[in-house]
Amino acid sequence: MPGTVVIVGAGPGLGLAIARRFAQDGSSIALVARNGQRLAGMVEELRGAGGAGHAFVADAADPIELRSALEAVRTALGEPTVLVHHVSVPVVGTPSKVSYDDFSRGLAGGIGALLVAGQAVVPAMRATRRGTILVTGSGLAFNASAAYCGLAVQKAGVRALALSMAHELRPAGIHVATVTVDGLIQPDGYYDPDRIAEEFWALHVEPPDAWRTEIHYREP
Repeated sequence: MPGTVVIVGAGPGLGLAIARRFAQDGSSIALVARNGQRLAGMVEELRGAGGAGHAFVADAADPIELRSALEAVRTALGEPTVLVHHVSVPVVGTPSKVSYDDFSRGLAGGIGALLVAGQAVVPAMRATRRGTILVTGSGLAFNASAAYCGLAVQKAGVRALALSMAHELRPAGIHVATVTVDGLIQPDGYYDPDRIAEEFWALHVEPPDAWRTEIHYREP
């Protein structure tokens, strides 16, 4: 059933592929990111493919900006029926050397944005007993990296938050799940964005008695 799909942290790779896939059922797609020029290009591409794309500029690591963008989505397109958290804040540095400010900003965007966006969309989803919240995860949640410790902590934390939300919200009719992508996303191959986007769609259309909370996407 068509609705309003919000993708927080949308980018031209997997984020846009998810947008294209969900647009196929006639849903309105709200792309939220901090780079307005890049967003405009993605909206143009999505509309060129027949999708209803809309851009909303916000820094996901800033809760005030993110709440404002989600309110703008609600005003323009109606209450979101699907939320996709696709935020990944690259933080370079080992635990002994990484900047505290960089590390904290990574947590605010990589994990905190899911909390902020989830709290913004859940009330309406509870009221209708309909809603899907999907999270892009990473193999770093299971296999930490010294050089990218900030990103590894983000991915472990956002996975834990997504699974916690799934436990809380399942009785309310809201499906929360994460797609843990354990490999480098690139076109033409097992980790092709369009191929991975199908996993997000598969979770969205699952019947309640078959809901999964995680897909671990790893090449056999």
